[in-house]
Amino acid sequence: MAVNLSAPIAGDLRPVPGLSIGVAEAGVRKANRKDLTVFLLEPGAGVAGVFTRNRFCAAPVQVCREHLAEGDIRALVVNTGNANAGTGEDGLARARATCDALAQRLGVSSRQVLPFSTGVIMEPLPVDRIEAGLPAALADAAPDHWLRAAEGIMTTDTVAKAASTSVRIGAADVAITGISKGAGMIRPNMATMLGFMATDACVAQPLLQQLAQELADGSFNRVTVDGDTSTNDSFIVMATNKAAHLPITSLDSAEGRALKEAMLQVARQLAQAIVRDGEGATKFITVRVEGGRTADECRQVGYAIAHSPLVKTAFFASDPNLGRILAAVGYAGIDDLDQTAIDLWLDDVHVAHRGGRNPAYREEDGQRVMKQSEITVRVGLGRGAAVDTIWTCDLSHDYVSINADYRS
Repeated sequence: MAVNLSAPIAGDLRPVPGLSIGVAEAGVRKANRKDLTVFLLEPGAGVAGVFTRNRFCAAPVQVCREHLAEGDIRALVVNTGNANAGTGEDGLARARATCDALAQRLGVSSRQVLPFSTGVIMEPLPVDRIEAGLPAALADAAPDHWLRAAEGIMTTDTVAKAASTSVRIGAADVAITGISKGAGMIRPNMATMLGFMATDACVAQPLLQQLAQELADGSFNRVTVDGDTSTNDSFIVMATNKAAHLPITSLDSAEGRALKEAMLQVARQLAQAIVRDGEGATKFITVRVEGGRTADECRQVGYAIAHSPLVKTAFFASDPNLGRILAAVGYAGIDDLDQTAIDLWLDDVHVAHRGGRNPAYREEDGQRVMKQSEITVRVGLGRGAAVDTIWTCDLSHDYVSINADYRS
């Protein structure tokens, strides 16, 4: 059961002019489920992407990087049920065959198609089933099929993930809509997730990659469920350039800042939805680290806390065993950390002061917070003015069960 996360409503998701989406049931792994999605872009759109840093990256990730380097992307094809990872040269050939199949039907070059896969690793991609499903996906294509796409990319997710907003750029109202999937094998750089975000804003192509990276760094690279970095992580940003405003050429301009802030709002909503739907999660936890010398060291401490199985199981048990949090701060890797400067809060409860138990802290106050479904852990390092935030969840019995049974 996802933590305070409801299914999106189709009517709340804004269509993006210049983009259509189609979904079909191709039987990639299981019958009678949406598992094949196509995004169709009109000419003139820009596309950029951020991908996993796992060196054992999946075939579609490798092909996407090749095709994006040439630009002029016209379509995306996404399958769930099979990750096409750990499949060697055969996997690359199958990813390219998928691009070929869609390109032929669209009358474009296969290098203008980006492939994406998610699901079970080290199994051959059933290209024949994907090819057979493409006509139905293309026939289904419509601008308002964002929710269908969110459902079509799910694996162990229990709730579809989608978000949408609009922003005024010049004299134009610009739409921003995105979807994501992910529930386990989630760790920064990036998570085992797929994320797709589109806007009709006019963004200069050289700026789009910078925008995609900054959006990822402010959202998807701030979440962790279990500390595992997947093979298939991909976050794609599409700008159809259909809105009636002058092209944005700098993220430091007023228009650039407004667009980035609106898109970051959607990206964070999608990233946090992944944590809320973390496999077996019962609690959503915000880890805010303050008083660092740099944001990097704040994140370093935040990740140490958020990745710790001992911390995460304590949250699941509602056990205020808060020495586990302080221990994680201590082993985060800041060599000159002064433990006598550290403070720790659970929501409004001041647990530790200057490295020791706060004399006013009471166990029942800590337990009250630990029982909540949403908790904020705040750590003060006492080293400077930098601040950063990580989002994570607890680690439950169900996490083990879900992953033990995943391939069955």
